[in-house]
Amino acid sequence: MNDGAPLTLQQVLDVVERLYPPSSAQSWDRVGLVTGDPEQPVHRIHLAVDPTLAVVEEARTLGADLLLTHHPLLLRGVHSVATTSGKGATVTGLVVGDVALYVAHTNADVAAEGVCEALADACGLGHTDPLVVSEDQPLGRVGDLAEPLLLRDLVEDLAVHLPATAGGVRVAGPPEALVQRVAVLGGSGDDLFDAVRASGADVYVTADLRHHPALEAREEARGGTPYLVDAGHWASEWLWLGRADRALRAALGEDATRVETHISTVRTDPWTFLVGADQGGTP
Repeated sequence: MNDGAPLTLQQVLDVVERLYPPSSAQSWDRVGLVTGDPEQPVHRIHLAVDPTLAVVEEARTLGADLLLTHHPLLLRGVHSVATTSGKGATVTGLVVGDVALYVAHTNADVAAEGVCEALADACGLGHTDPLVVSEDQPLGRVGDLAEPLLLRDLVEDLAVHLPATAGGVRVAGPPEALVQRVAVLGGSGDDLFDAVRASGADVYVTADLRHHPALEAREEARGGTPYLVDAGHWASEWLWLGRADRALRAALGEDATRVETHISTVRTDPWTFLVGADQGGTP
């Protein structure tokens, strides 16, 4: 499938950074090249949400030269990369396997070919506006469905697009409520309830909704809108991988024939099974 000389890592990253400019990342974030030599050849790109040990092993097994992930490996300071720690073992696996790691995190959240647009598409939204502007970047999206839907139908339609997880999709709101205006934010989103209310959204699709912020949001709503949908952190951001793959290949143009791409099949959602789930709300 590869035609001609391989692309260098720098050539690939030039394209990636046009799609997801590092300058558009939030100031606290850590994006960009983590391991790798800009001059190394790239034959295969592996895309994943998390740079876990299993994902790195998958990338090495498939012969990937570049692992492109959403979540950073080294977001907070570390003082050792010895293999006695998980992060150290991951760095070692990347270096020994000659796999470059590149991170597009909050810069991928805000991009036109990013996480929030992918989630908005999965919800059936057409035109969207930013939910909020943070550090001059459009964080989250809000838009209207073509026609009102029952809350249950909206969530069931969304679930078709999401990868299966042990926790599934959690919903706070009456199943038969009609909704049309939808706000979305891939990943953790329970710090944006004020923006969701200001947007007039009937439902908010996000993840990592903690007990107190979610309960307080429902109390403020007095049982009405906005209803809440917790799609799971990994699942809500996994949707981006297919969009990023297509965007990268389109941006590479004729050079796309010189590189292969592959989306990780490793489920990096940390939860493995569920016991005692109750749909009726009875303690």
